[in-house]
Amino acid sequence: MKPSTGHYDHIIIGAGAAGLMLADAFGRDSYFRDKKILLLDKDSKNTNDRTWSFWEKGTGRFDDIVTKSWKNIFFGGQGFSAQFDISPYQYKLVRGLDFYRCYLDKIKTYPNIDLIHQEVTAINENKEGVTVTTTEKEYTGTRVFSSAFDFDALKNDSKYPLLQQHFVGWVVKTKAPTFNPDKAIFMDFSIPQKNNTRFMYVLPFSENKALLEYTLFSKDLLPLDAYENGIKDYLRDTYGCTDFEVLEKEKGSIPMTCYDFQSHNTKRIQFIGSAGGWTKPSTGYTFYNTSKKIAQIIPLIKENKPLTPLRPKRKFKFYDLLLLDILFAENHKGQYIFETLFKNRPPQLIFKFLDEETNLWEDFRFISGCPKKEFILALFKRMLRHI
Repeated sequence: MKPSTGHYDHIIIGAGAAGLMLADAFGRDSYFRDKKILLLDKDSKNTNDRTWSFWEKGTGRFDDIVTKSWKNIFFGGQGFSAQFDISPYQYKLVRGLDFYRCYLDKIKTYPNIDLIHQEVTAINENKEGVTVTTTEKEYTGTRVFSSAFDFDALKNDSKYPLLQQHFVGWVVKTKAPTFNPDKAIFMDFSIPQKNNTRFMYVLPFSENKALLEYTLFSKDLLPLDAYENGIKDYLRDTYGCTDFEVLEKEKGSIPMTCYDFQSHNTKRIQFIGSAGGWTKPSTGYTFYNTSKKIAQIIPLIKENKPLTPLRPKRKFKFYDLLLLDILFAENHKGQYIFETLFKNRPPQLIFKFLDEETNLWEDFRFISGCPKKEFILALFKRMLRHI
């Protein structure tokens, strides 16, 4: 594809999940056929740098690139453990490389979209538009959609607690049959908590191959060997496996906060993906939520409206905030909270609540399945802040 010159109607910064989904939505919609669109990213997206997982009812738009799905999940706690049939939901996994290839191939067929691999160094807005500066040149646009994340803005905010979902993952291949390929380990809190919220997450592709992630919901990152030793210990203690090959590695840190990311939006610059607050604060899940937000954003763009309607519903933001308040003050309580919830309520209700699709009665059922003392105390403390 030959890069165009001159002014663009829309510039997308970042070819991650949000940027590629938005570019594809532009390309598929006849309304944007006469609009010039630029997609900028310094990376060529030719490696499997991450995986995305999500739950979904029945078939979905990503099924062609889903590596594997599971109808059964396992929750492991220190006092309660169980396997669940999650029908009508399935838990699905998409490899980053498969997603990149699929969406980049589609975007290359849209004649009005230019994909340029350059690093963005500055974004400047004025009355006429926006100037985006890269390491090689400048581009101008009427409207910019950026997935550039400013973590410092979160650290400097005192209104909302800030945790991180941080993890290291290995795709391993074992010599002996080790895993049950029909069961995903959704959360296993049986590992030592070490005064944090720590769990293992295992997605088996076959009896000999699986993705294992050592995951925390906490304030601070760990040294790399702490995660990797956690994976080794889990393979040894849970599966009796010490003979394996590491095929792939990944790591990540996802902000868990109710911070109002959209307060950074201006008339011409809007933030998308995690930078736009599209991550579910209480879980760190972003991918599937992003696909829903993209469907909502297109009508707003057509009408040149701000993205304010994409903010989470107030009640769900408040529910998330209470959980984060608890885990920020007493990080070790995560295992107890999730174990109590999965013991008292079916995963179908939990998934529906986390998708923010429950009604008030279902909200009550969910909340009543959580530990009472911790959430009542968190509610009381929140109310005192506003007195």
